[in-house]
Amino acid sequence: MAGPVVAACVVLPKDHVIAGITDSKRLSEDARERLFREITQRSAAWAIGIASPVEIDRLNILHASLLAMRRAVERLSLCPAEIWVDGNRLIPGCFLPQRAVVKGDLLHTEIGAASILAKVARDRIMRDYDRLYPQYGFAAHKGYPTPEHLNRLKEYGACRAHRRSFAPVAQILGLETRPRYRGQIVIGS
Repeated sequence: MAGPVVAACVVLPKDHVIAGITDSKRLSEDARERLFREITQRSAAWAIGIASPVEIDRLNILHASLLAMRRAVERLSLCPAEIWVDGNRLIPGCFLPQRAVVKGDLLHTEIGAASILAKVARDRIMRDYDRLYPQYGFAAHKGYPTPEHLNRLKEYGACRAHRRSFAPVAQILGLETRPRYRGQIVIGS
C-alpha cells in the first residue's frame, strides 16, 4: 500500500558461485543483507530501478513494475546479451533480447540475485520512509497492508509514500477505486 516498486538487474560472471541465492521472499532479512553485499561485490554489473508511488498510481502496479525493470536495465554499466525477466511479461521499450521466465527467481541464480537486490533496496527505502513518517511504522511492515498499517492509515490519513490507487488507501481517503484509464499503456522515457 506504500512505497515504490523496485526492480534490479544482475549480471553474474560465468564462474559465479554465491551460495544461498533464491527467491528473496524465502530468505531472512539478515540473509538478504549478507547476500546483497556479496552479490554487489562479485557481480559483473548490477543496477536498481525504481518507480515512485505517484507513478504506480498513474500507470498501475504492473506497468510501474515494468518501468522499474526498464530503468534497472538502462542503468547497467554493460550491455548483456539477453535479459531474463522474472514473470510472464517482457519489458516494453527495452530493445535487448528478452525472455520471460515464470518463477525465474527459483530457476535462475541471476534472477534470484536480482530479486534479493530489489527487496533489500526497497526495504531500505521503507526504513527511510519510517524516519520521515514515524507514525506509520514503515520499518516494521514495509508498506504492506498489515492490521497495524491499516489502523495507522485510518488514524493519520495517507502520506506521500502511500499508493492512493490501492483499494485500502483509496477507501480510507474516500477516493474512487476503479481504474481511471482505458486502453494501452505506453511506457516512454
